[in-house]
Amino acid sequence: DQLRRIQIRETILSHIERERQLFAKGVKVLSLFFIDEVAKYKQYDASGNAQGGTYAEIFEEEYKAIVGSMQLALTDTTEYLAYLDGIEVDRTHAGYFSIDKKSGRIVDSKLGDKKERTSDDADAYDLIMKDKERLLDRREPVRFIFSHSALREGWDNPNVFQICTLKQSGSDIRKRQEVGRGLRLAVNQGGERMDETLLSREEVHNINVLTVIANESYDSFARGLQSEIAEAVADRPRKVEAKLFIEKFGEDTALVIYESLIQNGYVKRGELTEKYYEDKKNGTIEVPEEAADHVTEVIAVLDSVYDPNANKPENARKNTVEVTLDKGKLDSKAFRELWSRINHKSYYVVGFDEDELVEKAIKELNAKLRVSKIYFKVETGEQAKYIDSKEQLESGEAFVRKDMIREEAPAFMTMKASSSVHYDLVGKIVAETGLTRKAVTKILVGLEKIIFDQFGGNPEEFIIRASNIINEQKATAIIEHITYNKLTAAFGTDIFTEPDLKKGSLGVNAV
Repeated sequence: DQLRRIQIRETILSHIERERQLFAKGVKVLSLFFIDEVAKYKQYDASGNAQGGTYAEIFEEEYKAIVGSMQLALTDTTEYLAYLDGIEVDRTHAGYFSIDKKSGRIVDSKLGDKKERTSDDADAYDLIMKDKERLLDRREPVRFIFSHSALREGWDNPNVFQICTLKQSGSDIRKRQEVGRGLRLAVNQGGERMDETLLSREEVHNINVLTVIANESYDSFARGLQSEIAEAVADRPRKVEAKLFIEKFGEDTALVIYESLIQNGYVKRGELTEKYYEDKKNGTIEVPEEAADHVTEVIAVLDSVYDPNANKPENARKNTVEVTLDKGKLDSKAFRELWSRINHKSYYVVGFDEDELVEKAIKELNAKLRVSKIYFKVETGEQAKYIDSKEQLESGEAFVRKDMIREEAPAFMTMKASSSVHYDLVGKIVAETGLTRKAVTKILVGLEKIIFDQFGGNPEEFIIRASNIINEQKATAIIEHITYNKLTAAFGTDIFTEPDLKKGSLGVNAV
C-alpha cells in the first residue's frame, strides 16, 4: 500500500499543478486511476451498505493533506484557492465499474461483456459516460475517476491530463489503450478546443501534455509503450503473397518460393496452415532449391504474417495420465507391516504458558527486529515533440528522461497531528499471531524504545517482521509442549484406490 499511496500522492500533486497552470484558461483538469480490484475502491459491509475501500481512503487522506498544506502565492491564485475550498473531498472522486445484476453491487469488470450495466450508481455512469459537458464544467466537483479497466469504447472525453496505473497492464488492457484515454485535445469552459485555431503551436504542445504515473520503472514503461506504438503503426501483412519475398530474393525467386509453399501445403487461400506451424516446430520446413541456403530468411518473412495460433490455449487434457495401482506391492507383507505402524489415527494437544511466551518474544524482538526505512524514487520523462520514424520508437529514443528524485518517506509517527492515516498495531499483530490483545500489548510495552520507534518509519514492515518473530517463538513453545494421543481407529488401504487419486497431470503431480 505504501507504493500505491505514493502513486496516488504523485497523481494528485501533478493534477493540482496542472490545474493551477490552466485555471486562468478555463480548462478543467481530469485524472484517471486504473485499479486492479473494485473492492479496493468500494466495499460493502454486512448489511450491504457501500463504503470506501483502501484506495478511496488513501486518496482522501492524501488529497486533504496536499490541499491543506499548499503554499501558494495568494496574489495570483486567490480565485483558484477559492475554487478548491468549494470542493468537498468525497465529492471530487467517482468510480466507473460493472454492476452485478442480481446483487446490485459493483464488481470487477469483464472485458467484452457489453450486456452488463456499469458504474457504481446511475449518476456516476451518466456523468462519466454520457454527460461530457457536465463533467467538463467546473461547477461539477468530480475531477478524479477510478476505473477497473480502460473505460469502454466511445468514452472520448478530453481534458484527461493524468493517468495513474494502480494495476499491471495485461494483454487485455495495454499501455497504449490506457494512455489513449488521455490523448485528446483539451477544451475550455466554452467548449473550444485548445488547438492552433486559438493558440500558437508552442502553446498547444505545452497545454496538451499527458502525465502517466506508472507502477513500474520509467525505462520499463517508456520501452513498453514505444514498443506497442511501433507495433500498432507497423503494416503487418495478414496474407501470404509472392510480393512478400521480392525484397529479399527478387521477383523470380519470390514467385518460386510462393508456389512451393502452396505445393507443400504450407499456404492455403493466402493463409498459413497447421502443417506449416507443425513443420516449423519440428524444424522440417521444405523450401525450393533456389532458397535452400536461406530457410531462416523464408521463415522470418512468414513469421511477419499474422499468426492466428499465437497464444493458443493449451489443451489441459493432453497431459492427463491415468494412475495404475500396483496391487502386488499394496498386498505385500513388507508394505502391510509398514502400514500397520503408521496408519493409526491420532490427535494432538498443544499448550504453552502465555507469560513465558511474552517474555521470550520481547527478548527476541529486542535482539532481532530490524525494519528498513522506506525510500521512493520518482522518475520523470517526456515524449519527444516530434517522432520522425518507427525506428525512433523501436530504439527507445522517442522518450527522454528528465528528472529522478530519491527521497526517504516521512515517518508515520512524525506526520502532522491532523493526518487521518492510522494503523491498528495491536489488532494487526493479533490477527497475524492469534494471541490475545492483552498478550500483544504486553509484548509491545516491553520493547526497547529504539526498537519500537522503528514502527514510525515503516509500519507495514514492522507489523510483518514483529509478527513473524512472535510466531517463531510461539511455534517453539508449541513444539516443547505438544502431546500426541493415539486413537483406536486407523486408516485403511482404500485411501490408495479412491477415484481422486487415479488421475494426474504430467509435470505437476505425476511423473
